[in-house]
Amino acid sequence: MIWRCRERVFDVSTRTLVMGIVNITPDSFSDGGRYAEPAAALAHAKQLLADGADLLDLGAESTRPGSTPVPADEQWRRLAPVVEGLRRDVPDACLSVDTGLTEVARRALELGCHVVNDITALRDRGMAELVAKTGAGLVLMHMKGTPATMQNDPRYDDVVGEVMEFLVERVAMARAAGVAAECIAIDPGVGFGKAIEHSYALVAHLDRLAAIGRPVLTGLSRKSFIGRLLDRPAGQRIEGSLAATAVAVLLGARIVRTHDVATTLPAVRIADALRSARTGAAPA
Repeated sequence: MIWRCRERVFDVSTRTLVMGIVNITPDSFSDGGRYAEPAAALAHAKQLLADGADLLDLGAESTRPGSTPVPADEQWRRLAPVVEGLRRDVPDACLSVDTGLTEVARRALELGCHVVNDITALRDRGMAELVAKTGAGLVLMHMKGTPATMQNDPRYDDVVGEVMEFLVERVAMARAAGVAAECIAIDPGVGFGKAIEHSYALVAHLDRLAAIGRPVLTGLSRKSFIGRLLDRPAGQRIEGSLAATAVAVLLGARIVRTHDVATTLPAVRIADALRSARTGAAPA
């Protein structure tokens, strides 16, 4: 299975990609503004690459439950010095911009970013056309409502089936706009408009989502569905995150998004080997 992100082409058939999270925000649920300043964010990004991240996901807007939107100009004010610094200091790094705004994505792609991680799955007009024109990688995520409202009693009759139907429809929308199939990845949006039981159901049945035929990205790192079960704050959820991530990889995740690259990478490699053993494929 191929995931094309402009000139970068990843073969995710047997080796899962590890995407390191860089929150350039003052109010992230996980690191509380620790990397809000450009110098701190840049140093953290470089450390994640040194730890073995295949690509970085740069975000300038917190999308924790209850958060409010950040305007495009403010997102770019936060992002620009970090993107510029990485392009200057680590030109070979593969960079993803975590935004649902076409204008922010356009500026990031103009500076050489490779992926648009769109948690709104093309709600902003023009995003699909921009991605199609640039050949960027595209992540389409399921979210019920908006970050401000998504955890207000989310309900589903069949969470796996409904998320799957939504992602199939959004892939078709992207394709109709000219986005190449091999550029698209999908994300079930664990924790985004989901109660705890919905999040566990999505991870447990990830193989159904993988059957859509595009690489599945999972962002499970330090999420509340782990913290609530273990009764631990965000900074003490690494073990739970590793367990959930390993299961996700075994069931078909091809990209994992994590705050903790150094500890996640070995778990992912073992899960890759176990998945290969199940399918008979040669491990990477």
